Amino acid sequence: MKLNFLTKLFSKIPEMETDRLLFRAIRRSDIEDVYEYSANPKTSEFLLWEPHNSIEYTKKFIDIVLSKYKLGEYNDWAIVLKENNKMIGTCGFTRIDEYNSIAEIGYVLNPKYWGYGIATEAAKKVVDFAFEVLKVNRVEAKFMFGNEASLRVMNKIGMKFEGYQREAMLVKGKYRTIGISSILKREYLLIDRYN
Repeated sequence: MKLNFLTKLFSKIPEMETDRLLFRAIRRSDIEDVYEYSANPKTSEFLLWEPHNSIEYTKKFIDIVLSKYKLGEYNDWAIVLKENNKMIGTCGFTRIDEYNSIAEIGYVLNPKYWGYGIATEAAKKVVDFAFEVLKVNRVEAKFMFGNEASLRVMNKIGMKFEGYQREAMLVKGKYRTIGISSILKREYLLIDRYN
């Protein structure tokens, strides 16, 4: 995997789909949908960022994302419900370590859509992309202690929980314990993809 490959790949982020979801680049027209979930404190309780305090802030965020897309430096897809074309979150890569062949995934979902298996469906598709397109050896995901819902998503997509790093990150003025789960290529190849 070469840097030029990643830059070229993500400068025009490939579209994908699952039974219920479309994966595409975030657009300016998504501003209302992004603001809806980004302003909700429940969304970012276990994330690094604070809730968006205005729609203007969300617009600036989207403008930054769009400029990073052009440079091939933003590796998140918008998650869009096929049934109503509503953008309900993002899923993608928070880090790609080319030397060690590792991709780290992350996901954010509008709380209105929690509990329907959407995060699992989205994360599974991004893991498929990591192994099949990026050809990595390991996919991992991190979560803050207390975020059991995120750990359940990781378990459902075949990841194995590896443990906690005690007070490993300073987040919003508080030291947080971070859990990590992963799946290796050889494990991924054994999963029944039709289940």
